Amino acid sequence: MAARTAAGTAPFGPGLFKFLKELKAHNDREWFQVHKARYEADARNPLLTFIGAFAPELHRISKHFVADPRPVGGSMFRLHRDTRFSKDKSPYKTHLGAHFPHRGEGAEGVHGPGFYLHLEPGGSFAGGGLWHPEPATLRMVREAIAAQPKAWKAIRDSGQEILGDTLKRVPQGFPPDHPWAEDLKRKDFYFGTDFTDAEVLSPDFLERVTAACRQAVPLVKFICGAVELPF
Repeated sequence: MAARTAAGTAPFGPGLFKFLKELKAHNDREWFQVHKARYEADARNPLLTFIGAFAPELHRISKHFVADPRPVGGSMFRLHRDTRFSKDKSPYKTHLGAHFPHRGEGAEGVHGPGFYLHLEPGGSFAGGGLWHPEPATLRMVREAIAAQPKAWKAIRDSGQEILGDTLKRVPQGFPPDHPWAEDLKRKDFYFGTDFTDAEVLSPDFLERVTAACRQAVPLVKFICGAVELPF
């Protein structure tokens, strides 16, 4: 069933995780073609409907971010993997993902500030921040941390763990003994809230995702300010 098509309706059914588990075990084009209708009915279509239902909730968080339910070119990531530079030639991802990017000019899409939803058996989460940004964007965020230590401290005092990759050393141009040296090493900056499979399949999952994104607002807002985008 689709997200919020009626009061108390769960956004996703048990077929979602059943399909993803089987896809992981049979990650080849022949199997997928046989089961493509299941993918559309249990995974793709419910996620697209969920994205549409999330759009007004996201707008209430900030009007500068987009939840686009189009099947192509919208918030939902393609299921097909880019295998050109990977040793793993499995054709399909074994999770679903949706990105809700900043609509501003120069926001860099998936590599700019935004919110994200990840659906995977035993590994679902939602949140927001900055993932694999361009070097110039990353530099601006680091400079903002160094220039606004009190504002950054307020974010760190929230108790949420900042996720993502880090460098081994403080990047050039920043003192190694800076109070936020560990954060200046970061290559990604995002908060995430984990969900159990049961929570993903629950009728209140839309509210859970909205709450997770709201928890990430202070971080996303700081990042937007650092890269000169409105929040």
